[in-house]
Amino acid sequence: MDMNVSEMWDMGLLMLTEYGLDVVGAIVVLLIGLWASGWAKRATTKALNQVERVDDTLTGFFASMAKYTVLAFTVVMVLNQFGVQTASLIAIMGAAGLAIGLALQGTLSNVASGVMLLLFRPLSVGQFVDAGGAMGTVKTVSLFTTELATLDNVQIIIPNSQIWSSKITNYSVYDTRRIDIVMGIGYGDNIDDAMAAFNEIYGADSRVHADPEPAMYVTNLGASSVDITIRVWCSAADFWNLKTDLTKAFKEVLDAKGIEIPFPQTVVHMVNDAAE
Repeated sequence: MDMNVSEMWDMGLLMLTEYGLDVVGAIVVLLIGLWASGWAKRATTKALNQVERVDDTLTGFFASMAKYTVLAFTVVMVLNQFGVQTASLIAIMGAAGLAIGLALQGTLSNVASGVMLLLFRPLSVGQFVDAGGAMGTVKTVSLFTTELATLDNVQIIIPNSQIWSSKITNYSVYDTRRIDIVMGIGYGDNIDDAMAAFNEIYGADSRVHADPEPAMYVTNLGASSVDITIRVWCSAADFWNLKTDLTKAFKEVLDAKGIEIPFPQTVVHMVNDAAE
């Protein structure tokens, strides 16, 4: 009995000596890995915060990626301490990652597009854009989707890949915009009188910029009218109100001066046959 207890005691000491160091080593590696993952997240956040172009959402995304990358390596090193064949484990994880990537191809495409949108900022919150087949004011830009509010305040959520792969028209980037208004007058009316009337209207509006200078051109001799294009510059915020106000004022001044705004019409010439 004493011999059996002694053998068991010796065996216990042997196992403790053999595996105790592995356990201690694994704990040390785990603690260092946890500390390193937190440090990697903080360092990434601090570095990206110094870059003006990087959005807060993008900063959090990259910081989390840095943290979990360090944690993944930590888990592999801990398993290696216990003699686990990590090479085969890494291969399995790689295959699983590939399978998941193929299954989530559309989602990952949206994430990649979201990173590009947040990094290069072709559109930002509060801007009025035409993107991904929709037009509206940008409300949010996330890693997966972009939210717009249309002119009639309808919510539209667009996958980021759809926006990044198509043309983006941003109406809010520049401080000034040009307004082009085409007015048609009759062939029997005086062009100079119409232009003088238009000049009087936009010249009295304080929203019209003097530089660049407004301009007017006869741009087309249409089937029913002589088309005059009026071009003025204004602040981007005044664009829609000024355009509608000028269009209304141009119509009213033509009416007051008796200048016709012709309807589409067809002139038919009747020719009598001389023989008949």
